[in-house]
Amino acid sequence: MTEELFREDSYLKHCTATVINVTDQGIILDKSVFYPTGGGQPGDQGIMTFSGNALAITDTQKNDNGIVHVCGEDTPRPNIGDQVRVDLDWDRRHKHMRMHTALHLLCALVKGDVNGGQIGESKSRLDFNIPENPDKADLAEALNRLITENHPINQSWISDEELDAKPDLVRTMSVKPPRGSGRIRIIDVENVDLQPCGGTHVKSTGEIGAVRIGKIENKGKQNRRINILFDEG
Repeated sequence: MTEELFREDSYLKHCTATVINVTDQGIILDKSVFYPTGGGQPGDQGIMTFSGNALAITDTQKNDNGIVHVCGEDTPRPNIGDQVRVDLDWDRRHKHMRMHTALHLLCALVKGDVNGGQIGESKSRLDFNIPENPDKADLAEALNRLITENHPINQSWISDEELDAKPDLVRTMSVKPPRGSGRIRIIDVENVDLQPCGGTHVKSTGEIGAVRIGKIENKGKQNRRINILFDEG
């Protein structure tokens, strides 16, 4: 299996690693800073270098054998046992980190279970199990207030059994926190939000930057889709 360096430090931009498997889909390493698609967050992209070659990593996925760094079929590939270096497309990843953290703030402000979500570089969404649309202007004001208050963001770890004893920590109905490693990461936005999450996050809410609420869509009797965008114009 691949050691998931991004779980401990989302700000690692590169690492050296050893190739442990080469598949039709891509390259599996013994460790990686690349986040694999999951929890609504896209897989990372970047570059893998080895023996004078630079291999474009177009996506990152996870399977039973580890984290797969997806690459083109006709590109040169390293061999099992080779040493490689992987470098993130950091600008893209950092936007995902900002967006993912902003969704935690949104989750704290909207009182209802989350039954879907998607993270993008400039636009993201959460689907809430609530009967009516929240007021768009009030929600945008509250969200940006939490951002400018610059709440620190910390992480800790609990066991599967501890999470089972505290089911209210889980807000997402469709996406469950990653299990199987013996511990589950808890993301704590101080005085705002506390929940298990496997994604990547910024260090404080001020790093998110200004956001705005896009469409609030009706997706069913009890389903309201709230879109957020970076407000950088």
